[in-house]
Amino acid sequence: MKELVQKLRKYEIQIRKAITTQMQGDFHSVFKGTGLEFDDVRAYQYGDDVRSIDWNVTAKGHGTFVKTYREEKEQSVFLMLDVSASQAIGTGKQQKLDIGKEICGVLALSAARQQSQIGIICISDQKEKYIRPAKGIEQAYTIVKALHELQPKSTKTNLAAGIKLTLDIIKRRSIILLISDFIDINYERELAMLAKRHDLIVIQLLDMREQEMPGLGIVPVLDKETGRTVWLNTSGEEFQIRYFAQYTENRDKVVRICQKYQANYLSIQTNEDYVPQLVNLFRLRNRSTKRSA
Repeated sequence: MKELVQKLRKYEIQIRKAITTQMQGDFHSVFKGTGLEFDDVRAYQYGDDVRSIDWNVTAKGHGTFVKTYREEKEQSVFLMLDVSASQAIGTGKQQKLDIGKEICGVLALSAARQQSQIGIICISDQKEKYIRPAKGIEQAYTIVKALHELQPKSTKTNLAAGIKLTLDIIKRRSIILLISDFIDINYERELAMLAKRHDLIVIQLLDMREQEMPGLGIVPVLDKETGRTVWLNTSGEEFQIRYFAQYTENRDKVVRICQKYQANYLSIQTNEDYVPQLVNLFRLRNRSTKRSA
């Protein structure tokens, strides 16, 4: 456990230093959000931006009103980690689940040091672990320890149910990081709802062995989520075409939803260093926030 925390703190420092250097000192927070939240409405005044008009209130016929905002004093960060059995695969020393846990640990430590509220939910086809959002470095260590000790009770996946649970738990607009391989079906509607209600960052975990299916003839393949073994002709052209089409469609589906609802998307391979990719993600978020300010 001590070695794990030291490793995560090293990654955290590496990320923070890299972003600070590359942003030339203009880096404030890896979790920088819009910085504003809705406060109230008031009567329109000459010079107000017409884009801030609240048309719903104005339509009541009592005059023209504009929305007012206040600066968010406290940023809330919520982690969602898919811990189903499909995450238990990896080309190198680490599985997708190991990478997901590390990323959650790094982000928890970073959020705590920036005085953000940080919470986490681990999901399979049920709630595996939930830690209520709170502030402080002890909260981050609680999350790291819980992830280190976690032994999922279920092997199956139900992303839709996990997202619905998160929407019920987190009412106030927050930065939500959803980490999964997205090997599931019928979750698109819930993912879109999550992106519309919150500042969503999607991190899709991938592995080379899922993308390079070798032609080994007829072989037994174990489905880790169902526990069933099926025999597949991996050398057959029809199987190869169908498998890779399904894999590509699954990934493209996630990307399309993120693009449509302006959520950040990042794919991470188990055999790659994820730190530079997280650095680039937060640099992108920083630039986009400054442009919209």
